[in-house]
Amino acid sequence: MQNLMPEPPATLLTDDEAAAAALAAAEDPTSVAAAYPTYSAAWAALAQLALTAGQPVPAYAFARTGYHRGLDQLRRAGWKGHGPVPWKHEPNQGFLRCLHALSVAAAEIGEADEAARCAQFLRDCDPAAFDALNS
Repeated sequence: MQNLMPEPPATLLTDDEAAAAALAAAEDPTSVAAAYPTYSAAWAALAQLALTAGQPVPAYAFARTGYHRGLDQLRRAGWKGHGPVPWKHEPNQGFLRCLHALSVAAAEIGEADEAARCAQFLRDCDPAAFDALNS
């Protein structure tokens, strides 16, 4: 059956060039998260470091912070709670990485429902993001 309702337009976050440059130059994303607390990519980097170190609770906290900061930005960009958030648009990747890290960390601490919800949300935002982050 074909969906006759139009899809909402893709939401494209604006780039924060200063934060992106700081993160690219940083050895430790902690200083970037402190200087640019709304920059989801810094929180995603911290979450990934914690996951790699076998620390799912800090990873969960970092990912949740970046996820909520990203939701704030998506809403300001016109997102209404659904619709595409394309992976190929680089400024969206921080939010999408946080969403993925939140799913992984939730699974590691036994929050199966949260892990599944976040994984599905990632797929709903962009299946390409799900594929890229789970490969």
